[in-house]
Amino acid sequence: MKMSNDLEKKFQDQITLEFAASMTYRQLAIEADEQDLPGIATWLRHQADEEIVHANKFIQHVSDRDNHSAISTIEAPGVKPGLSVLEIFEAALAHEQKVSEAIRELYRSADKEGDYDSRPILNWFMDEQIEEESTVSEIIGRVKMIGDDGSGLLRLDSELGARPTETTEADAG
Repeated sequence: MKMSNDLEKKFQDQITLEFAASMTYRQLAIEADEQDLPGIATWLRHQADEEIVHANKFIQHVSDRDNHSAISTIEAPGVKPGLSVLEIFEAALAHEQKVSEAIRELYRSADKEGDYDSRPILNWFMDEQIEEESTVSEIIGRVKMIGDDGSGLLRLDSELGARPTETTEADAG
């Protein structure tokens, strides 16, 4: 079932937001690299790649519905240089919360139009966002616990750097 032009536009906006999220994570990775925290930078780059996978899932959904995917203008991430590790992850959480709210709004719009064909992908994304926010919140809690302890920060850096590698072409399920 083809979606309405209005809903198509909202999905296009979500695609753009997913790519913007990728750029935000890339910039946050640069900030971690600047602090000689390669594990945290690697984790953030993996998040950036995952956001591209998410954009690709939305693109495929729109295409499968015989609609047209498009990417709008993407603004620079607006990440300030010199962020602390805590600020890096707080910025990541804030962006995940923004994406979560956009997906909830997309869900409300699809429901309002009676577009039940979008429910499976939107349900998947709602579950994914709960997981994303929880993961980043847990990291924030650990960073707060570590405080100024350099050895604790290095351990967290090592743990986050051990995340399995995925590509932007991975099937996200």
